[in-house]
Amino acid sequence: MATIRTAARKLTQKSPNDVVVLAAVRSPVTRAFKGGFRDAFPEDILGPVMAESVRRANIQPGDVNDVLIGNVLAELGFAKTGRMALNHYGFPNSTTFHTVNRQCSSSLQAITHLAHAIMAGQIDVALGGGVESMSRNYGSRGVPQDVSPHLRNSPNKDARDCLMPMGMTSENVAERYGIGREAQDAFALESHRRAEHARESGHFAKEIVPVTVRVKDEETGEETSSLVEKDDGIRSGLTLEKLQSLKPVFKETGGSTAGNSSQISDGAAATILARRSWAEQRGLKPLGRFVGTQVAGCAPDEMGISPVFAIPALFKYAGIELKDVDFFELNEAFASQSLYCIQKLGLDLEKVNPNGGAIAIGHPTGATGARQTATLFNELESNDKEVGVISMCASTGLGVASLFIRE
Repeated sequence: MATIRTAARKLTQKSPNDVVVLAAVRSPVTRAFKGGFRDAFPEDILGPVMAESVRRANIQPGDVNDVLIGNVLAELGFAKTGRMALNHYGFPNSTTFHTVNRQCSSSLQAITHLAHAIMAGQIDVALGGGVESMSRNYGSRGVPQDVSPHLRNSPNKDARDCLMPMGMTSENVAERYGIGREAQDAFALESHRRAEHARESGHFAKEIVPVTVRVKDEETGEETSSLVEKDDGIRSGLTLEKLQSLKPVFKETGGSTAGNSSQISDGAAATILARRSWAEQRGLKPLGRFVGTQVAGCAPDEMGISPVFAIPALFKYAGIELKDVDFFELNEAFASQSLYCIQKLGLDLEKVNPNGGAIAIGHPTGATGARQTATLFNELESNDKEVGVISMCASTGLGVASLFIRE
């Protein structure tokens, strides 16, 4: 492994109380309503991924003290069915379970909360992840229906804007910061090109857990089982001309289309975290270390720009600089906001989403942060690099950024 740069060298100093990552895996990500998980329940997707994360960490299910799963849309916040899945897939009653919803950053928040619990001495081993079946739950659950009229009609614009459709926030960013349609389509094309290469070369296979689910024949209603092994939203042979032919979805004169926006998707991901001393006592070799997370806010009507506040806050917290980071996993909610964040922060495009992002892979909202964690560690390992940042925007104007160090 290359020697880490001076500004970040202190981050490689090891402590018995470090939070280490023992495994980071994900399911394939599939197209909502049309893809491989279209008939699956979220627990059907998550269960095998949780079980495999434990196996790859070389620990037992009973070693996991607590599980925290990010979820945005499922009934009752996935609290009951998630616990059912945990028991069904071999975890004992002593392993506790809960959920968290911070919109698109939910699973990254799950990892963060559990890391903090380990840091505080509350637990030694945890499973943090996320799941979303947007096929099953997107619909009306994507926007709250039962809202106080005092809030719907609030004199505070930001309060009202918390209900603004995400596509309109993308158009606001494009208009306010000069991100044109041509640039958005070119960015989307490159996301698909990179993701297709990662899929077809077998790179993604190292982070993916194949999942067997039921599939229903639309004509006969007959159910069969199907093994889902690859992401199916990545468009092979996509051209700029095809992207340019798509009509704007959210605004007649806008630039955000189905081709340059993140895909509605189904998927799950899981990360095993442990106290370093616990792992070392058992001879376990970590993938790396969780350093920290920062959250920042911005106006809800341009929620996509929030990483430009969260990432600098993370740098300050960790004592590093832009040049110290080897790779960024920046969630591609929309090409408009991704491009603005890259330009505003001065990021090197070669270091951002080298295997494509949510425009190509898909965006199962509750699972994306943990999916990015699996992808990040895979990329760091493949290139013998050390420092990675995960960041995303989230509905209502939230930006989240986390730092990981590969060991």
